Amino acid sequence: MKITILTVGKIKEKYLKDAIAEYSKRLSRYCRLEIVETADEKTPDQASEALEKQIRKKEGERLQKYLREDAYKIALAIDGKMLSSEEFAEKIERLGIQSTSHIIFIIGGSIGLDEEILKKADYLLSFSKMTFPHQLMRVILLEQIYRGYRILSGEPYHK
Repeated sequence: MKITILTVGKIKEKYLKDAIAEYSKRLSRYCRLEIVETADEKTPDQASEALEKQIRKKEGERLQKYLREDAYKIALAIDGKMLSSEEFAEKIERLGIQSTSHIIFIIGGSIGLDEEILKKADYLLSFSKMTFPHQLMRVILLEQIYRGYRILSGEPYHK
């Protein structure tokens, strides 16, 4: 299976780059992983809702270029469905059984995803009602994908 992490913004912090590299390496035995970064927009403090909507739209247009019709699209959204690690693993397994060969996980920028991107998603996934930095979310997502493959393979993984 091919897994694409489609995300807004670049990772600047070395510790996050190192974690992403480590999970990318670990995942290479389970799937073909691709990470696609699109440019983010600067969001001023106390930006109005109208400006935030405009920023999400611009970022969404950049993401749109990488959404493929033949891929199953999972958008990370605070209002999405929360799954346990086992349920997440089962979701990946079910998609494979249903002949899905490409999953695209979409991570928005610091103020979230554009409404149009959310509408195009096949599934909305939430990791928590809490808000996480979008750069850190990439590491958390990769870790959960890795954990999912370990669960599906019946391999031990810390709980």
